[in-house]
Amino acid sequence: MSLEVTGLAVDIDGTRVVDGIDFAVPDGSRVGLIGESGSGKSMTALALLGLLPAGAELSGSIRWNGRELVGLPDGELAQLRGDDIGIVFQEPRTALNPIRTVGAQIGRSIQIHEGLRGAALRERVIAEAARVRLPDPESIIRRYPHQLSGGQRQRVAIAMALACRPRLLIADEPTTALDVTIQADILALLRRLVAEDGMSLVFITHDLAVLSEIATSAVVLEHGRVVEASTISNLLTAPQSAVTQGLLRDATATLWRGEEKS
Repeated sequence: MSLEVTGLAVDIDGTRVVDGIDFAVPDGSRVGLIGESGSGKSMTALALLGLLPAGAELSGSIRWNGRELVGLPDGELAQLRGDDIGIVFQEPRTALNPIRTVGAQIGRSIQIHEGLRGAALRERVIAEAARVRLPDPESIIRRYPHQLSGGQRQRVAIAMALACRPRLLIADEPTTALDVTIQADILALLRRLVAEDGMSLVFITHDLAVLSEIATSAVVLEHGRVVEASTISNLLTAPQSAVTQGLLRDATATLWRGEEKS
């Protein structure tokens, strides 16, 4: 299944925050959306899933496997989320419900989309927790989000997103709130799961060094517009836009600091 975005525009309170974006995500590919804060990358992700804030106006085309998603009723979009498309947000502390166990939250989409209940559901939830390498899955599914570390909470969020084996994963800055060591673990986990399931991936970040670890191509955004689109290799070795050149300088500085500490 492939994603095709054409002329995507988002207006909020009369201000255009995404301005005519075009990009494609072929089946099984790993594409990055990268840009500084305010570039429109996260708003683009929300538009893809029909999760824009109240009052936002959406235009253009978002086609998933040939099916137009713009204008699709909320109920049909909700069915796609989880079944076909999963999303992992930047901060799991806010994405997870603090008063429900993590097992209940992992199991919710399985209940809704696959109808499992009782012992069969619990067994499946344990398997999904184990799949994202949560320690002692049978015990950890009984805990609440505040009882887990930041890295463990993000693994729960990933388990929730992938429980029903979607064909596309949208990961919106999923490592930004984590320290460098945990960040590397989460990137390795995502690479493995994407490969195992043969999923397509849209990975959103402001960090070119991080993106180079997981994507093969990228779309660079500035002020809601595409300023460059190329392979990761080209962006690292021959960036064309001033924005990409700045992202490369930041990435190089980050890598250099990491080498100094090692």
